[in-house]
Amino acid sequence: MCGIVGVLGKNDAASVILDGLKRLEYRGYDSAGIATVEDGKLSRRRAVGKLSALSELVGQDPIKGTLGIGHTRWATHGAPTVANAHPHQASSVAVVHNGIIENYRSLKEELSGAGVTFSSDTDTEVVAQLCEAFLRRGLSPQDAAAATLSRLEGAFALCFVFEGHDDLMVVARQGSPLAIGHGDGEMFVGSDALALAPMTDRVTYLEEGDWAVLTRTSVEIFDRRGVLANREVQTVAVDQVLVDKGNHRHFMHKEIHEQPTVLAYALSHYLNPDRTGVYVPEGAPDFTKYDRIVLVACGTAYYACHVAKYWFEQYARIPVEIDVASEFRYRAPPMSGKEAAIFVSQSGETADTLAALRYVKEQNVDVISIVNSPTSTIARESAVALPILAGVEIGVASTKAFTCQLTALAALAVLAGRQLGHVDADQELALTEALLSVPNLVSKAIASENEIITIARDLAQARDILFLGRGSMYPLALEGALKLKEISYIHAEGYASGELKHGPIALIDAHTPVIVFAPKDSLFDKSVSNMQEVMARGGKVLLVTDKEGAAEAGQDVWRTLIMPSSDPFVAPILYSVPAQLIAYHTAVEKGTDVDQPRNLAKSVTVE
Repeated sequence: MCGIVGVLGKNDAASVILDGLKRLEYRGYDSAGIATVEDGKLSRRRAVGKLSALSELVGQDPIKGTLGIGHTRWATHGAPTVANAHPHQASSVAVVHNGIIENYRSLKEELSGAGVTFSSDTDTEVVAQLCEAFLRRGLSPQDAAAATLSRLEGAFALCFVFEGHDDLMVVARQGSPLAIGHGDGEMFVGSDALALAPMTDRVTYLEEGDWAVLTRTSVEIFDRRGVLANREVQTVAVDQVLVDKGNHRHFMHKEIHEQPTVLAYALSHYLNPDRTGVYVPEGAPDFTKYDRIVLVACGTAYYACHVAKYWFEQYARIPVEIDVASEFRYRAPPMSGKEAAIFVSQSGETADTLAALRYVKEQNVDVISIVNSPTSTIARESAVALPILAGVEIGVASTKAFTCQLTALAALAVLAGRQLGHVDADQELALTEALLSVPNLVSKAIASENEIITIARDLAQARDILFLGRGSMYPLALEGALKLKEISYIHAEGYASGELKHGPIALIDAHTPVIVFAPKDSLFDKSVSNMQEVMARGGKVLLVTDKEGAAEAGQDVWRTLIMPSSDPFVAPILYSVPAQLIAYHTAVEKGTDVDQPRNLAKSVTVE
């Protein structure tokens, strides 16, 4: 969750760290802090709230030094307070941490028994105090950090700096990502390359269990056994530096509007140049080897998998299981080795998804990942990593990454259907044409925004909202409900329309809007019947449909939002847009923090 930046520089470190943290604030924004070494002395500044509070503090009370570490926090252990904010310091060592130290209680008891006094409620302070205990025994900073790491259990990315050492930083990674940036007589550390982009385009990604000793001119990386390990220095694109909101009020709004462009870009990667079929990417899976597909993800990516289940089963006629990553490995499902396991993650660093991936690899199952970051841990640990090409997504609530995930999964389903002999050339051409229509359809859907703004004024008054859908619109109902509750804080639930009478209908009254995603397709008549059940009980129905559906549904619904007509194959991608805009404008109407909703973070790198 949390974001880390480290600098061994030539000039003032605080300004560089603050700029890097700004790029990582999507990871957490409960508190933030900086520690530097100046003339051999540790200095520290910490503030509660968003990064702007720390920036203001540093402006009022500057912190000097060319070596430093910074942190923006998503709270796990301990409330968001100054005492719990990072960096944590124990006399001559300061530490920043992303992750969870699972054995911190036993370590804390051990240290308390030795007379150590703690000033925070965090697991991270244990790391600093343990390292300081090793320093007091006479160990060098490097050896003290190594000894500390050997005692830790759990997931962590860590940076250590030491009083009296203005050209030394020790960093480590186990379960949480960490990258080293190489400059000219400078070194940098960040939770991901986005934080490092303004400083350098030369990056080394630490592998699982690695720890490293940095100076301004050298990097020594050791593996979990303590053996010196050379890791590749990669050149990464620096166009991420240019990320900003432009003329949009929020990043989420900008990213919704970027979808026609990024979807066209993603399609250019997955479709043949002559637009007659699906392109087979290098190393693409051969689905004839498999007797089923297992799709695993978290949150919004899980709902993308849910849509893909309909596609793979309908067009490739191959059985599909979907699972929430946080439950998958603890359920310890039996694997025969004849499955294709597909893992979907925007960041490529989602802790639960990564753990599930590693479980599958231990079962000798082929691993395919669909990610937005080709250099992420999940991508690197997959046999095949397929990009979604959404570009940097800053808003915590995923929008363009979701539709690009759907696009990649749709192309993969067509590929599987072709390989398995269930999609012939004519049908592949028809499906390809449907996919090619998506950017234009999405543009038309975005054009309905003014109407959605009006609808959102009423939705913002509700305490509870239900979303309904049938077929591939059912996962859209789940996704619409998730989007609404995570940024507007209105309680919302998504249901398969046919389940309405099996319980949820008890919630229907004049104060509970029901949003129904129902294009005019083979299931439309059944959806209309479900709407009638709602309206007969005084419920307000917002029907999201096309012109044909609106004409057939009649005038009894509360509101109708008309989308362009589309092929049923791509309807889930198209109908994602009104779901996003409904959530966005309802949240704006309520005055919530759209890009950084409370209690959430963009990249969930802890279990």
